[in-house]
Amino acid sequence: MTVATADRGLLMGLAYRLLGSVQEAEDAVQEAYTRWYALPDRRRAEIGSPTGWFVTVVSRICLDVLGSARARRERYVGQWLPEPVPDSARWTSQTVHDSAADPAERVSLDESISMALLVVLESMTPAERVAFILHDVFAYTFPEIGEIVGRSPQACRQLASSARRRVRERGHDRVPPEEHAHIVAAFRSAWESGDLTALVELLDPDATGVTDGGGAVSAAVNPIEGAERIAQFLLGVRRRQPDLAVRTAVVNGQAGLVARDAAGRTLAVVSVDVVRGLVRRVWAMRNPAKLTTWPPERPGQA
Repeated sequence: MTVATADRGLLMGLAYRLLGSVQEAEDAVQEAYTRWYALPDRRRAEIGSPTGWFVTVVSRICLDVLGSARARRERYVGQWLPEPVPDSARWTSQTVHDSAADPAERVSLDESISMALLVVLESMTPAERVAFILHDVFAYTFPEIGEIVGRSPQACRQLASSARRRVRERGHDRVPPEEHAHIVAAFRSAWESGDLTALVELLDPDATGVTDGGGAVSAAVNPIEGAERIAQFLLGVRRRQPDLAVRTAVVNGQAGLVARDAAGRTLAVVSVDVVRGLVRRVWAMRNPAKLTTWPPERPGQA
């Protein structure tokens, strides 16, 4: 069997959704391949579904990583956000179990990597997160999930149901993709032009802004509350760096913003959550370690 036999895109998509980190996802997938090639040839030949074996192993590795993630993130400097990915990194969620889940309990490819969903996933227990992703995104049955995580099908059903309630509570009144993109474009225009009034009008009065600098670059240590404070913060960034170029881009399957300096280096990737026509949440990734999938902009590329 070659590495290509198992769908690496499928495995990366699974691991990224479970961990919210490209580097940790790559490590989990690589560990699964290491374990595969450590098996005796006869044992590998006995495995009827290599892809199923890989999904099981990657899920279990991610479950272990999630178990220790909370303690590691308590030591993180400032606010921790999932790592944003560009459009080119949209790994597939296609699976051999497409008929396993009720369509009403499925989330689309774009939704399943949206920053809004990834942030909600961070509030879940590791078991809830794994059960939800395997069932609602990858359409595995609860008996199959039970085999993977070592719980009964009934327990896995309850875990996924609890996770689904959290997602629905946070996901009401979001706008269609076209409206989301329109508001992001207006947000960019107001930010670039330094129009405080326009920015405030685009933000929900109770909006929240979160920046992740990881202790490596300047970032707000605590969430920024309120439309006026967020707008002032964004305009302050532009005053401190007048050469900042802000571009619209697909961020985690949705319209977002990428800010680069005069040399084209990516300084920030911004995701927004639009609810009832207003920006409810702003997530700004500043940590260079989490911007490695965002290459510099070449001259004339804008």
